[in-house]
Amino acid sequence: MLSNDPKNTVLAATTAASQQWQAAFNAGNAALCAAQYEPTATMHARPFGTFTGTTEIQAFWQKLIADGFSDVEYLDPTIEVMDATSAVLTAGWKMNNAQGVIHKELWVLQADGTAKLREDDFEAMS
Repeated sequence: MLSNDPKNTVLAATTAASQQWQAAFNAGNAALCAAQYEPTATMHARPFGTFTGTTEIQAFWQKLIADGFSDVEYLDPTIEVMDATSAVLTAGWKMNNAQGVIHKELWVLQADGTAKLREDDFEAMS
């Protein structure tokens, strides 16, 4: 495959951004977690609610971190490149005291070549 293939670019940017989000969460940095989202992104966190925009999303992650949640790990992640600018990640996940499913993380390529979350739909399960 050619390195300038748009699908490879989206895949690489999505992979890097997802890893950055996980590292930020595991470092307890809610601001950096929220920075991985587009300004008007929507996050559907079941059963907690729906959060829109980076301010609400950061507040959600800050509370979760303050409540002692940490050490997130994605289980068997799959990234499906949708087109030249977007990809969808699905996975299971676990952390120190919770686990669940990522139904859909829609990552979109930005003008600077990075990917950011436009939609995040995940579920915590017992």
